[in-house]
Amino acid sequence: MHYINVHNQSGHDQTFEVHGFNNNHTINVKPGATTVFPAPDRTSGAIIAVHDGFEGEQAEITKDGFMGNDFIDVSNIVGAGGNITVQQVGEPATRKGDPVFMQQLNTAWHRASASTKASLKECVHLNEKGDVVRIGAIKDYPQLERFVRSFADGKTYIGVGAWGGSPGVGSDNAQSSAAQGDKDILITYSDGDATPSQTPQMAHRPTQKRLVEHTTGEHNHGGPGIILTNKSNKSCTYYFYDNFWNGNGTAGANFTHPEKATTVRPNTTTFVPLPASFKGRVQRGTTLPATWVEFQLSASNDHAAHGDVSLEQGCDGAATIASTDGSNRSNGFHEDILRDAPHAAVTKKPNGEVALASTMGNWMAGPNEAAIDWERKMVGQERAYITGGTGVPDVASHNQVLAVDFY
Repeated sequence: MHYINVHNQSGHDQTFEVHGFNNNHTINVKPGATTVFPAPDRTSGAIIAVHDGFEGEQAEITKDGFMGNDFIDVSNIVGAGGNITVQQVGEPATRKGDPVFMQQLNTAWHRASASTKASLKECVHLNEKGDVVRIGAIKDYPQLERFVRSFADGKTYIGVGAWGGSPGVGSDNAQSSAAQGDKDILITYSDGDATPSQTPQMAHRPTQKRLVEHTTGEHNHGGPGIILTNKSNKSCTYYFYDNFWNGNGTAGANFTHPEKATTVRPNTTTFVPLPASFKGRVQRGTTLPATWVEFQLSASNDHAAHGDVSLEQGCDGAATIASTDGSNRSNGFHEDILRDAPHAAVTKKPNGEVALASTMGNWMAGPNEAAIDWERKMVGQERAYITGGTGVPDVASHNQVLAVDFY
């Protein structure tokens, strides 16, 4: 799975309509924050900035299109009120859009003749200083298209392109050139220069704390958290436990007081916002044995999220954890290791469901050697913690958002 990162470099909240992704839900991105949502292969859509209730500049995206490449572009055919660029994460050569569109628009406006300004009075909107703050839909005003081409031709979609029998304009059609393979996408919005000011890995987000006891999921509005996917065939409730205390390589596991519970339908993804200070785990239900996905959202050394999968307190199904910042780090496993497990390794949860016993032991029983042997054979210490120690690669995501899938 790849992801779309929408980063707001402006000093104000910015609303975006989202079409084709994020269940078509509009997002509001805080200043300096980044909203992340999944972008499945072979899907298409647009992220459109909204200004005073009017649609403006938009990033258009097709994931894993012809020959396995992403196709991205920026379009101003429905208007403009800010600057936007789009690119593949880590690939500046794929960047599309004019990062200073509004500045160039204002320069052209102030240089325009009185007759030109008169012809554009219905579609160019000014503030009290006489500066342009928004333009209407270029597709509806031929005179506006001519004006915008005078400074932005070849930098963004201005006309409708090759569409509906029209050959379009070559400089517009060129905007649809393929990117490089199938990768995460970065959209950057700004009132100033929309060139990404920093790599998304360093775009740390402001904390947004929410005191929610139970939720069926929220939309990512720019804070840290978990993109949680239930890949099973039944609804599940997942519980997030913040550690009681944290030390240098140690932690006081919390077994009794979950911070948040989230119910997710089968084959559904949701975003779970959490405080940046969160250090703990997520698991199915509240009882053991259970597979733990352990994580923190803002490490003291790099302020990145870090996580892993642990089977030390049992295994009630597979789980994976992955970065969402374009680094393509992931770990865990998706195989069903319960189905053919030896009888000696298996126990039952309080609700009667089958699980693999704890490999480290707890107040209920000591370490289960059969479970240790089975998990080492089927999973291995390189994919999940089985008996503590080292050897499990860390998954880091510098945007403070991790993707967790439960199977």
